[in-house]
Amino acid sequence: MITTGGTIASRRNETTGGVTASIGAADLRTTLRDPLDGIDLEVDEFCNVGSYAFDLPLAFALAQRINERLADPACDGVVVTHGTDTMEESAYMADLLLASDKPVVFTGAQRAADQPDTDGPRNIADAVRLAAAPAASGLGATICFEGEFHAARDVTKTHTSRVDTFMSGEHGKLGEVDGQHVMVQRRPTLRRSYAPTSVEPDIELIKLTMGATDRYIRYVADNGCKAIILEGFGVGNATPAIAQAAAQIVAGGTPVILTSRCPRGRVKPVYGNGGGKDLFDAGVIFAGDLNGVKARILASVLLGAGADVDLRTEMEFLGG
Repeated sequence: MITTGGTIASRRNETTGGVTASIGAADLRTTLRDPLDGIDLEVDEFCNVGSYAFDLPLAFALAQRINERLADPACDGVVVTHGTDTMEESAYMADLLLASDKPVVFTGAQRAADQPDTDGPRNIADAVRLAAAPAASGLGATICFEGEFHAARDVTKTHTSRVDTFMSGEHGKLGEVDGQHVMVQRRPTLRRSYAPTSVEPDIELIKLTMGATDRYIRYVADNGCKAIILEGFGVGNATPAIAQAAAQIVAGGTPVILTSRCPRGRVKPVYGNGGGKDLFDAGVIFAGDLNGVKARILASVLLGAGADVDLRTEMEFLGG
């Protein structure tokens, strides 16, 4: 079990009133009240921060630590405890970099460790059982929360505070953990593994709104951004000003990648006059049904791999 902090390792500071990550790996292990059926659980403290403090290089380093642990023949799987704010991003980073078919399961909590109804210990117990289950081999990185587990590519945090926050939209969960029983109900298909020596951290995500101007997209392009993710309208559209700017930015050598701000469905080149067809014709890359957050993680890995991979080909494949 690799620990990184987050709410699951947090308690309220009586002096400041703020909830902060302050429980170390060994103490987090002792919070487990549920017997683990003879599973040997070794703990490894990677960091101890709220996940809102994570960045792409730290998530990359975490993925490397996961691979180091998985390379040990004595290790059957890895559980990662992590804050929920960016858990889906770290999980997808790990999924893209996995060098093993052994299970990797992210989990955490919505309620701090010092709350009487904390959900952390139960989530850890479920995650450990999933990571130890032979049926979980080959699923890639998953998130296990509130008795369900989800593919890293599809899952997202849907509620700020409820314990059943993680869902996979129209794709659905992979399965359930019910006490000692692990049930895999589907297996992910859109998976590839990469081995870059670093990831590209300088990628901006821009959500489009009615009447959005081109000021911000031009600013980030002019100030060294290596790629831009657009969360466009509907099936994949932009304001005319954004569409014109995106075409010029792509022509200047900076990739622009299009997703939708809608929580379900994929982007397609349909509409003209600044819509998706114009963006596609200008060389904007369409990311299928990946959301903006996941497209940014994928772009960071692909750009980190450099000339070894083709950004458009890989983005379109993994976008579905």
